[in-house]
Amino acid sequence: MFRDREEAGAKLGMELSKLQLHQPVVLALPRGGVPVAAEVAKALNAPLDLLIVRKVGAPGNSELAVAAIVDGDPGDVVLNREIVEAYSLDDDELRVLIAQERPELERRCIAYRGNRRPLPIAGKTAIIVDDGAATGTTMKVAIRALRHRLPREIIVAVPVSPPDTVADLAMEADRVVCLSQPGRFRTLGYHYLHFPQLFDSEVIAAMEEAAQLYKAGQRHVAGHGSKAR
Repeated sequence: MFRDREEAGAKLGMELSKLQLHQPVVLALPRGGVPVAAEVAKALNAPLDLLIVRKVGAPGNSELAVAAIVDGDPGDVVLNREIVEAYSLDDDELRVLIAQERPELERRCIAYRGNRRPLPIAGKTAIIVDDGAATGTTMKVAIRALRHRLPREIIVAVPVSPPDTVADLAMEADRVVCLSQPGRFRTLGYHYLHFPQLFDSEVIAAMEEAAQLYKAGQRHVAGHGSKAR
């Protein structure tokens, strides 16, 4: 049981700081993953960015994902082949469904990131952070999209997740760091004492604060380096 997302992130950051990580970049899944990832980025003195995923629902069943769009430059589309085949969707039908969801993905990117471009991760350690993973579906999409951007390593970092989901994610990512794997996983909020719904304004504020902390940390490191010389 975690007190809140911030405590979970601090504990996750402590665990990750024990690893030998090459140029870590922390990527939060909004909204709930942002306060967790902010604490991880602080512990690692690493830059924090967002990884925004938008589900593309099947015709007549928006809850069933035929694909997902992941923001980036360019953005990535990850198909759920089994669902695509089950609905007998051709390329033109898929393009229409995907195009319908792009405006919302772009709206969220602008709302959360503004004019900032996504951080490059080629050759670096990408750490995807969320406040938990119940089924791991969104996390799997994020991992598959990130593979196209050629990171050195992909690490999934979550405070809590069921053991079978952790096992599934371990087959997709290079490493999984999960602090708690309860045998009886209920809802995600059950594993937190304080688990409020987050607003866009809180996501934006957390990202801005993390950016300032990282800049201050880099100036501190640079200052020590010049003194050593």
